[in-house]
Amino acid sequence: AGPAWPAGVRAGPAARTPPGGGAGMKVTVLIPGVLRSATGGASHVDVDVPEPATLGAALDVLADTYPSIDRRLRDERATLRRYVNFYVNGEECRRLSGPDTPLPAGAEIQILPSVAGG
Repeated sequence: AGPAWPAGVRAGPAARTPPGGGAGMKVTVLIPGVLRSATGGASHVDVDVPEPATLGAALDVLADTYPSIDRRLRDERATLRRYVNFYVNGEECRRLSGPDTPLPAGAEIQILPSVAGG
C-alpha cells in the first residue's frame, strides 16, 4: 500500500488518489524551489478544491496540508502577500479577482515569490 495522503491532496509525479477519493475539482499548484521544503520537495501538488473553486479555496486546502507554506503566501487575515505573485492558467490573479479568482477544472496555479536584490 502507498502513502496515505491527507484528504484532498496528492503530491509529486507519482501521486495516488487521496483516501476517500476526494470530492471537488482537481487543480495543480506549481511550487517554486524556495518553497519546496514546505511540501517535502514536491515541485507540484494536486489538490481537490471544493466548489465553488477559487484561488483562496485552493490555498486553504494547500495550507491545511502544508501549514508552513501558508504564512509565506498569505498574512494572518488570509490576504495574499504583496511580494508573492499568483498566476491562474498564466494570468496574474491580481488583475482578475485576487483570492476570489474562479478556478476552472484542471486549472494550474503558479506561485512566484518576488526576488529582491541590490
